[in-house]
Amino acid sequence: KSASMKSPEPSRRGSRRADKTIVLGDGALWIWNLADEHFPGAIQIVDLYHAREHLNELAKVLYGPGTPKARTWADLRIVELDEGDVEKVISSMNRLRPTTTAQQDELRRSVAYFQTNAHRMRYADFRRQGLFVGSGVIEADCKSLVGKRLKQSGMEWTVSGANAIIALRCATLSNRFK
Repeated sequence: KSASMKSPEPSRRGSRRADKTIVLGDGALWIWNLADEHFPGAIQIVDLYHAREHLNELAKVLYGPGTPKARTWADLRIVELDEGDVEKVISSMNRLRPTTTAQQDELRRSVAYFQTNAHRMRYADFRRQGLFVGSGVIEADCKSLVGKRLKQSGMEWTVSGANAIIALRCATLSNRFK
């Protein structure tokens, strides 16, 4: 719980009653900047699925898509990641010796991503606290709320019509529709 939220929205949604506030994100800097602005003091967590995607992408670039070596390397790093041992993941990356420019670039990006977000990837610790480490539940709920309105029997939408209904639904569910 944060005492000094800069944005009125978290407070309006009952954040003062929360024992803990967390922000789940994919690791993009702009997300953490928004989190710092609107939820200062919140626990920031990189969505586990996104972090795993980075490992799988690096393995694919280094060893080839679908190869046993890529799968083995990524699986081992994912175990380390799940245990919250980001330093071990980074150390494993630093032992790699990519040969092509594309591999070197991907490795550099991956190392930077994990170094920058290491404190947001303490998954074992987050789980011990009973926190979600993935945004799947939230994303499914969003799909459900939108789908509940847009996918009723016989409905067909243009993109602009669907966007308008989604905006109205969000305003209604947020108690902001006047």
